[in-house]
Amino acid sequence: MNKQSQHQAGLVLLWSLSLLVGWRPLAGAFALAWRDDQYTHILLILPISAALIFMERRSLRRAASLSSVGGTAILALSVLIAFFAWSGPASITPDVRLSIGVLSLVVWWVGAFQLCLGSRASASALFPLCFLLGLVPLPQVALDAVVAQLQLGSAWAAHLLFAASGVPVAQDGVLLTIPGLTLQVAEECSSIRSSSMLLVTTLVLAQLLLRSPWRKIALVAFAVPLSVAKNGLRIYTLGMLATRVDPEYLNGRLHHQGGILFFAAALLCVFALLWILRRGEGLPPSPNLKLAEAAAKQD
Repeated sequence: MNKQSQHQAGLVLLWSLSLLVGWRPLAGAFALAWRDDQYTHILLILPISAALIFMERRSLRRAASLSSVGGTAILALSVLIAFFAWSGPASITPDVRLSIGVLSLVVWWVGAFQLCLGSRASASALFPLCFLLGLVPLPQVALDAVVAQLQLGSAWAAHLLFAASGVPVAQDGVLLTIPGLTLQVAEECSSIRSSSMLLVTTLVLAQLLLRSPWRKIALVAFAVPLSVAKNGLRIYTLGMLATRVDPEYLNGRLHHQGGILFFAAALLCVFALLWILRRGEGLPPSPNLKLAEAAAKQD
């Protein structure tokens, strides 16, 4: 067995060991993502990371080497995190304990990669390795804070749209009052699921289709306010249809199932900025980008 095969065998062995020992938190994260829409994006993280690493397999083979000091230190950190997760104070809530357990597992995977393939390979696979942190579910208190900000931001975005179109509007927190209707941006209307999906999609597109770090950062940063803006547009559209056309729009399919339309509109905005950024890098339009734009228009 050559050195490359030994490195790969060691990595597979350490990853397999982690799954035998730490399958409970991983299974808990997947179960949470399956039953709770706010965590659906977790289901995408592992296959995307695996695909990105697979795409870099040739360069990783060439760069493979042992990194005993760095890899061992990260593995030790993983063990400490796991120890805290399962033997920490009883006051730690189950959701926080789950987050810490999944974090320990991800850190172990990164440490195993660093140990078996070395620093150069880890640098080449930095994005997919860091992307694995998306597997860690936010504790409920942190998720509630994010949802609250999305609610408030969406209310402000809708307020601006109503005001810009000449509709008298008053805002009190997440309550919007226009002639004939009072709208409340509830937690269910915060758009946390589509916002998470948009952020994950934008991260992957930036990594695959852009070279410049600052352009990647610009594209991802653009996705954050865009998530709020598209939800504000959805609230504005429902409010206008309910007051100008038919109040039943508040209870119809557009309200409950129309999120995909606004998500597709946000994706088209991401693709537009991506096209501009690629031109700035002197890159030709990507076939993958054209396919993605076509899929978004079909949605």
